[in-house]
Amino acid sequence: MAALHGDITDDLGARIASGELPTGAVLTLAGLESEYDASRTVVREAVRVLETMGLVASRRRVGITVRPRDDWDAFSPQLIRWSLQSPLRQQQLESLMEVRVAIEPTAARLAATRATTTQRAELRRLAARLAELGATGQGASDEFHAVDVEFHALLLRASGNPQISALCEPVREVLAGRARLGLTPAVPADGTLELHMEVAEAVARSAPNEAETYSRDHMMRVWNEIHAD
Repeated sequence: MAALHGDITDDLGARIASGELPTGAVLTLAGLESEYDASRTVVREAVRVLETMGLVASRRRVGITVRPRDDWDAFSPQLIRWSLQSPLRQQQLESLMEVRVAIEPTAARLAATRATTTQRAELRRLAARLAELGATGQGASDEFHAVDVEFHALLLRASGNPQISALCEPVREVLAGRARLGLTPAVPADGTLELHMEVAEAVARSAPNEAETYSRDHMMRVWNEIHAD
């Protein structure tokens, strides 16, 4: 059965992200057509997607060249997913966590002054649900992961800063990736659930200093967990 462009994109992207196809490797449309048993149109579309992410550059008479990792769109959810499936998994987890440590406490601070009434109430509801699930040993459940992702995405959106909000999808992907890899415990680490609630309560009562402090404490605990994995 001929491959679809999405399948080719996923396979090539994963091979590049893992280093199987290193920087400078040159591919050809004809070679990819043969390898994937796909039409020229399908292969071109897959290559176009990878080009938009910065993974490859396509030039006539040269071919399709794998670009240096520094040129890649590091916040692409697809690239994050491929990297988490590769031998570079730990590096990807640590790099995204470093960004979260730098950004999320600021998002919490801004949310304490900018969040809407609805957002404040929803943060508290999500934090409370996380506490319920964690207290009953469901920290590794699909529902816990979904609620945790939504809590952190909402906190970023509630900052009211479009650039910070743009990190929602990368954060969503790395949290989901940790869950898929079985890196989240059934019983959350001590203090984790309480800090979600402390952040939500500080945002709800418009206390920016406290919101930032609690968020930073939470981020540092998660960072330490990831470094210990």
